[in-house]
Amino acid sequence: MSISVGDYYLNTMSASSSASKASRLEAGLSSLDTSKATDEELLESCKQFEGYLVEQMLKGMEKTIPKDEDEDKNTYLSQFGDMLYEEAGKMIADRGELGLAQQLYESMKRNQNL
Repeated sequence: MSISVGDYYLNTMSASSSASKASRLEAGLSSLDTSKATDEELLESCKQFEGYLVEQMLKGMEKTIPKDEDEDKNTYLSQFGDMLYEEAGKMIADRGELGLAQQLYESMKRNQNL
């Protein structure tokens, strides 16, 4: 099995991109002063968290799909799969389909007496 430079670059960038997204999300949540945050800012932070959680879940689910050696590799999915999962996570969070962001928001409001 040979690994091309392009595959190595994409895999490395994907791993660092995921780590940087997590770092940005963590920094955003830790810097958010809930006592001074507006309801919109608080809800948006919760939606970003839900979107990231869904994105990571979809990536994990993809790894469980058995791949056949004879199966043609989908070059589009290997190059743009991260963007696909990121956008799916954002759409699910924005639509409120899972409701995790709303539950987190309500819990934060209740616990912070806001």
